Amino acid sequence: MDHSRVPVLEALEEFRRRGDIAYGPPGHKQGRGTDPRVAEVLGIDVFRSDVLSLNGLDDRRQSQGVLAQAQELMADAVGADQAFFSTCGSSLSVKTAMLSVAGPGEKLLLSRNAHKAVIAAVIINGVEPVWVHPKFDGERHLAHPPEPDDVRRRLREHPDAKGMLLITPTDWGTCADVAGVAEACHAFDVPLIVDEAWGAHLPFHPGLPPWGMYAGADLVVTSVHKMGGAVEQSSVFHLQYDRVAPEVLKQREDLLGTTSASSLVYASLDGWRRQMVEQGHDLLDGAIVRAKRVRELADGLPGLRVMGQEIVDEGLAASFDPLKIVIDVRELGVSGMQAAEWLRANCHIDVGGSDTCRISASITYADDDITEKRLTDALRTLTEHADEMEKLPEVRLPQPGVLELEQAMRPRDAFFATVEHVSAEQAVGRIAAETISPYPPGVPVVAPGEVITAEVVDYLRSGVDHGFLISDAADPTVKTLRVVARD
Repeated sequence: MDHSRVPVLEALEEFRRRGDIAYGPPGHKQGRGTDPRVAEVLGIDVFRSDVLSLNGLDDRRQSQGVLAQAQELMADAVGADQAFFSTCGSSLSVKTAMLSVAGPGEKLLLSRNAHKAVIAAVIINGVEPVWVHPKFDGERHLAHPPEPDDVRRRLREHPDAKGMLLITPTDWGTCADVAGVAEACHAFDVPLIVDEAWGAHLPFHPGLPPWGMYAGADLVVTSVHKMGGAVEQSSVFHLQYDRVAPEVLKQREDLLGTTSASSLVYASLDGWRRQMVEQGHDLLDGAIVRAKRVRELADGLPGLRVMGQEIVDEGLAASFDPLKIVIDVRELGVSGMQAAEWLRANCHIDVGGSDTCRISASITYADDDITEKRLTDALRTLTEHADEMEKLPEVRLPQPGVLELEQAMRPRDAFFATVEHVSAEQAVGRIAAETISPYPPGVPVVAPGEVITAEVVDYLRSGVDHGFLISDAADPTVKTLRVVARD
């Protein structure tokens, strides 16, 4: 296919050339009504490019031909049979993917280290989750993806399961054996969905972890805004084989997706695909070399430990993304959250993630000598001033097995049950009716339907005292919890 073509961008250029005036949405009429004070910050071209797809970039006679062409080019670029653009981020795309494989009351295998969006999908879809617990790393207090044998065992225990959702890479860049998990699923003739939100760049360089489509996954969801070059909320479904019907995926997406799709998202996805096909290998080559330099410098600083190949050598993960710089800061006597806040306040550096133990920074094809130096200088400064930071209450980290809570009710049933609010102490032994996800990183510690334990309450309460943000809990202080009412 001709990857120099960018159908959506070309349609935008033609729209501007014609000088059309639209008498429908958006109401700002391509920036004519935009407040100059807003345009000064956002740029007027953002509004000039905000065009309704139908009767704007496209028309009914073409039946969305512009978008279809762009999606065909994306599929060809990444080795998929078909690709579908989504403008609501992978939080919605994952919900759609799950709904395409399992419906209400049906079973679906799920990695328990999933983001809260997956738990939300379980509640919305009404599926019965069969949790596949990740490989917990006690020393690092980190969850790595489950292994093929874990998936195979759960499929034997639940032969009526409709498929598997695997999260890889994780927020921290550790990766699953996707080919092995795909083989395990296909032996039971069920599809493998891969939530590869952090992996949009993987198809474009052989020095990166295996790309889901190449490794045999049936359906892969990516967030192109994370490691790629599209604007926020840019997501793509990639589909191959016949275990998930394209029309089913499209119909499920229609149930959840917006009817006011953003031309900005479509155009940036289209342009990023062209850039990667034409220049991706060289751009990512440079990013890998740059990340190696940052990694080596950070690893040589006192008090910092950079995670790398050792997790593969120790058998904890199949591979890791070298563009994720994951740095354990505990030897500095601070938490990752403290380090992140200090870097923002004192060095104007915003790291990509943090938790009780570590911080992470993503190096992408967009980094340059300036961003590299800013990051390494900031890390050096952090080590020099860590002892000046306030000593906060310690987070009482639970042992890995403590986080494997008993699932006593289906999440949807628990979420919509009659509930009551009880003190944290009284919640021990009760069934949760809410999702409790400490931010960072946003992986639920408690999901609806799970039995709350004393160790988990202790972990959450100590985390709040230290600085956890728990925005999805009814009581963000976790002094009280929302539980299923007793009969």
